[in-house]
Amino acid sequence: MPEGHWAGAGLLIANPLAGARSAELIDAVAHHCGSRVTDLTVVRTEYRGHAEELAAKAFVEGTDVVIAMGGDGTTREVAGGLARAALDRPGSPRPALVNIPAGTGNSFYREVWSDRPWQEALDTALSGDRPHIRHVDMAYIHETDAYALLGAASGLVADALVVAAGLSEVQGRDRYQQAVAQVLADFTPYPGRISVDGKVVHDGPVVLANVGGGRYRAGRFKVLPHSVLDDGLLDICVITGGIDPRELPGLTRDGQHVGRPEVVYERGSRFVFERTDGNPLTFEYDGEAQTEPRQRYTVAATPGILPVLAPPERT
Repeated sequence: MPEGHWAGAGLLIANPLAGARSAELIDAVAHHCGSRVTDLTVVRTEYRGHAEELAAKAFVEGTDVVIAMGGDGTTREVAGGLARAALDRPGSPRPALVNIPAGTGNSFYREVWSDRPWQEALDTALSGDRPHIRHVDMAYIHETDAYALLGAASGLVADALVVAAGLSEVQGRDRYQQAVAQVLADFTPYPGRISVDGKVVHDGPVVLANVGGGRYRAGRFKVLPHSVLDDGLLDICVITGGIDPRELPGLTRDGQHVGRPEVVYERGSRFVFERTDGNPLTFEYDGEAQTEPRQRYTVAATPGILPVLAPPERT
C-alpha cells in the first residue's frame, strides 16, 4: 500500500442519472480516488436498489472503503446496504463510507463536509494511515423495511418531493426550492398524530413532521438544527397548523423556527407518524417519496451502524 494511504480495496458506486449527471465527473472522481486507493473498482448503477446490492456485496468481500457518488438517494442506498450487511454479520470488519455530491440536495455531504470541494474531501478522507471515522446513526422505517440516512418526513417536505420529480429542467438545490414554492401556493395541513417513544407530542393539523439524524434537508433547509449524526438518537420537528407554511422556507434556513409556540421539537428512539382522517399519508425518506397508500409510518433509531469517513473536526 502506498505510504500515507490507508485504503487497500475500494469500490466507487456511481449513479449516472443523479442530478449532476456527467460521465466526465465519474471519470474525474475515479481518477482522484485511484491515486489514493490501492485497488479501486468502479461500478455504475443500473436500476433502483442496485447501489444497495453493490454495497452489501462489498461488505462481504472485505472492501475497505465505499465511495458513493450521486445524490442523497444513492447515498442512502449505499448506506442501507452496508447497514443490513453489518446487522447480518455482527463483529465483521465494516467498510467506511465517503460520498461525493452529484445529486439535487446533497444534504448528507453537507452534514459531513459542509461546502468543501469534493476533491478536498477525498484528500482528507483517503490520505493518512489513521482516518477519522464517525459511527453514524440511521433510521429504520418498519413499514417499508428500509433504512434512512438523513431523515423521513410527512407533509410539506414529502409533497414538495412529488412536485420536484416533475421539474427536470431545474437542477441542483434550486429544484427543491422551486417545488416548495409551488406546493405552498395552495398547501393545506393534514390532520395527524405524532408520537415519540410512546408519548403523543402532537395531535392536530400538521404542516411538516421531520425526523432524522441530519440537520439539513434538500441541502439548504436546517429543519433539525440540534441534531447530531452520531449521538444514538434521532430528532423530530413538528410544524403545527398554527404557523403560516409560507414562513417556513425562510425560518428553516437557519433554524429560526425552533422555539416558536407552533413548533414541537423532541429527541428519541421511536417515532410514529399517523394521518387521522383515513386518507393516505404523504411520506418520504432521504428524498424518496413513498407511493403505497399508508396512514401510518414507524421510524426507529439504529445507533452507530454506519462508519463514515469525516474531517477530524466537526462541521
